[in-house]
Amino acid sequence: MTSPADLAPYAGLVLRDAAIPELPNHYRGKVRENYDLPDGRRLIVATDRLSAFDRIITAVPLKGQVLTQIARYWFDHTRDICPNHVIAYPDPNVLLCQGLRIMPVEVVVRDYLAGTTSTSILSMYRAGRREMYGHLFPDGLKANQKLPQTILTPTTKAFDAGHDEELTPERIIEGGLLTEAQWAEVSALALDLFARGREMAARQGLILVDTKYEFGFDAEGRIILADEIHTPDSSRYWFAGTYPARFEAGEAPQSFDKDFIRRWVTARCDPYKDALPEIPAVIVLEAARLYVEAFETITGQRFALPPVGEPVLERVRRNLAGYFGAS
Repeated sequence: MTSPADLAPYAGLVLRDAAIPELPNHYRGKVRENYDLPDGRRLIVATDRLSAFDRIITAVPLKGQVLTQIARYWFDHTRDICPNHVIAYPDPNVLLCQGLRIMPVEVVVRDYLAGTTSTSILSMYRAGRREMYGHLFPDGLKANQKLPQTILTPTTKAFDAGHDEELTPERIIEGGLLTEAQWAEVSALALDLFARGREMAARQGLILVDTKYEFGFDAEGRIILADEIHTPDSSRYWFAGTYPARFEAGEAPQSFDKDFIRRWVTARCDPYKDALPEIPAVIVLEAARLYVEAFETITGQRFALPPVGEPVLERVRRNLAGYFGAS
């Protein structure tokens, strides 16, 4: 496993912005820079920005590379189930992919009664709801309990910083978001992808608890897997070895600590109202270590650390120079 000492040289090597004026049709997302090429392909550059509390709070070294490479691992291991948008990886932080018409429905697959947000099935269950996303839940379930069966909990795809909304299969079809045939196909694909992820995660001593999938349509109308897959940002993982004892004790399962920096900030201010305190380098570097640990635990592979001497943006620009001048 990569040690904290291995990461120390990367404390100042972060990719905060990846605005490259030589590339066309730039769109800046919260953590990704997107460039639409004139031939229908898209370049997606994953920066190291960390978004929380409706703002960018810091940049974590190696974060963009970690998430790109975890998604790459899963895209490679699921392409026999569902075609995906990947064309190539010109750089460790960059994906070259097909341009797609993104489906207006996000498909969330769940195996456990879990979640922390007000719209999670656990929060809604605790509030007394027993019918959610078209499913009926029995009384007596406990927090973080395995569900009787794997379920789909689709939501609207929130464009332009909107909020996801709860959907049912009936609303999807009757509302014209997808046809009945499209919903049947994407449901089957999502369940098959999740089954593959659950099986492979179990080999690494992990439980794949739930995950979000985004799909799109190519020019021929075929359903294509897009965005990312089974990363810690789009999925919940628990450690299988400690889950039974923690569940019986009513304790939260052991998981990858995505909220490490968020908790540090909220302990010192109200991040929605106050100016943020400066986050110490040691805290940011520990977050980088947690991301790298996630990669190595999920994939069973050692993380490929990039050369220390070259700034990340310079490396990205060098690797994307062949796309400059596209118009």
